[in-house]
Amino acid sequence: TWHLKKIPQIVSKRTFSLDSPKFEAKTKLELNSVCGIECQRKLPVPSLSDLKDLLSYETIFENGTRTLTEVNVLGLALDPAGNTTTQRSLRKKRQIYGTDSRFSIYDKRFMTNFPFNTAVKISTGCSGILISPKHVLTAAHCLHNGKDYVKGSKRLRVGLMKTKSRGDGRKRKGGKRNGMPSFQWTRVKSTHIPKGWFKGVSEDIALDYDYAVLELKRPHKRKYMELGISPTIKMMPGSMIHFSGFDNDRSGQLVYRFCSISDESNDLFYQYCDAEPGSTGSGVYLRLKEPNKKKWKRKIIAVYSGHQWVDVNGEQQDYNVAVRITPLKYAQICFWIHGNDENCAQG
Repeated sequence: TWHLKKIPQIVSKRTFSLDSPKFEAKTKLELNSVCGIECQRKLPVPSLSDLKDLLSYETIFENGTRTLTEVNVLGLALDPAGNTTTQRSLRKKRQIYGTDSRFSIYDKRFMTNFPFNTAVKISTGCSGILISPKHVLTAAHCLHNGKDYVKGSKRLRVGLMKTKSRGDGRKRKGGKRNGMPSFQWTRVKSTHIPKGWFKGVSEDIALDYDYAVLELKRPHKRKYMELGISPTIKMMPGSMIHFSGFDNDRSGQLVYRFCSISDESNDLFYQYCDAEPGSTGSGVYLRLKEPNKKKWKRKIIAVYSGHQWVDVNGEQQDYNVAVRITPLKYAQICFWIHGNDENCAQG
């Protein structure tokens, strides 16, 4: 069951103008991090002043102008337990673990209906998910490398799968093969990235803040997926998560997968969902029962950050990781969507 939680408040304190970025960074679809699961367990819990700094955010607009908004965090109960994780299985190797368990969705009836229609393509080479009539959730590293915005993010666009294309049913010269989605591209008006990501991907905490929200120039008029607060592994049916994206090795196809989570920290899920670059930024979702109702509902509980290389006992090991939507991150993303915290009291 989805459990309602009281959400802390994120309120903006002041906004500054910043210089326009250079937009010269290269997009990295695989990240190198030095802090693995064992290291994450030892990280201290951020203080309230740390959190205010980490949750302050940059907004970059379509014309290249940029602002920094400082925030206050109200009504937060800090967890003294730290980055507690459950000790689970040891890491395996590679992005495709054993038999490739991904499904390519070919049928347009599925592709253009909920929940698959919520998956979108980002013009920098990642995936994302629709979270409001005008907003898309994706990974921060798809747009920014910790020091500068990536090439291509200056004229950022979002590709929504088309339900019908002109000439459907007729064989067109040079037309796409059956089952390949075509995209309707929409310009992005503004992008929000938490300051925690800019603490440079050199610092241990950066991965926890690998998420961003894009505001589209015009509403998309499609069904989107609501945000949920990520439950702990033991509260998930079979510990299973689901996500869909546009993996590079299956060009033009929508790829769906589900798998169980192997381990968790306060901010991250570690799992072995089969995934290739291109699927990063996908919304990870669950289907749970609505409180006091017989209905089931899917909600986004994490952002797929992708394939990570980390130091474990002096050796480079790899795993797939997703950034959990905690009550604080829920409050921040909800604030970005609505422009105030009035609609964000419970999640």
